Amino acid sequence: MHSQPSSAIIEARNLSKVYHTGHIEVPAVRGVNFQIPRGQFVAIVGPSGSGKSSLFYLLGGMTHATSGSVFIDGVDFGSLSDAERTRLRKQRIGFVFQRFNLLQSLSALGNIEVAHSIGGSRKPLDRSYLESLCTMLSIQGRLAHRPAELSGGEQQRVAIARALISRPAILLADEPTGNLDSKNSDAVLAMLRRSNRELGQTILMITHNLEAAAVADRILQMRDGQIVADSADETASAVDAGQLSRQRDHTR
Repeated sequence: MHSQPSSAIIEARNLSKVYHTGHIEVPAVRGVNFQIPRGQFVAIVGPSGSGKSSLFYLLGGMTHATSGSVFIDGVDFGSLSDAERTRLRKQRIGFVFQRFNLLQSLSALGNIEVAHSIGGSRKPLDRSYLESLCTMLSIQGRLAHRPAELSGGEQQRVAIARALISRPAILLADEPTGNLDSKNSDAVLAMLRRSNRELGQTILMITHNLEAAAVADRILQMRDGQIVADSADETASAVDAGQLSRQRDHTR
């Protein structure tokens, strides 16, 4: 596993993904370039079909790029074997999925514990950290319950605890509020913001919802597989800075 010095913890370089349906090529991601500094909370927004989910899977090392590169903490995913890619993903990245992906046969606590056991950490589970994490996410009283006995918001908060239990440097969240009502959405977004600030994780959140994106430090807009605006770029005319500021104030 080879790395190169970089100030970015996540970097996409000329990243492209093309799917093949028979003889038809369907470009999902087209020449995407960006860098995310350590500790930043970034939202990637765009309508359905804009390439957000394909980009999510590329950044998480769950699919191969057609061309270009993804660097995680200076390591090129494309240079790794499947085993090395899996090891890096387990050691450096936590995932939160829209549909929670909890194991129905296990309790909430069991879901969190099994994530730690397969997460690549050689250290025993830190029970004090587990307790503080569950307290922060307000699930400490629900740990004995199985997913079917939890609300959608509770399941998503368990999924966040599961993603954070191994203290990954990066948290990737794919539409984490997509299946939630406004109350639970607000709670999950507040937890992500708090996790970013208090635990120091770099967070990249995929969402179609501009109000959800307003909790982030930075917003990248996707359309037709390309990044068309970056709120870190003062010249990005596609981002209405005043609107985002008002939404950010309202959400926080």
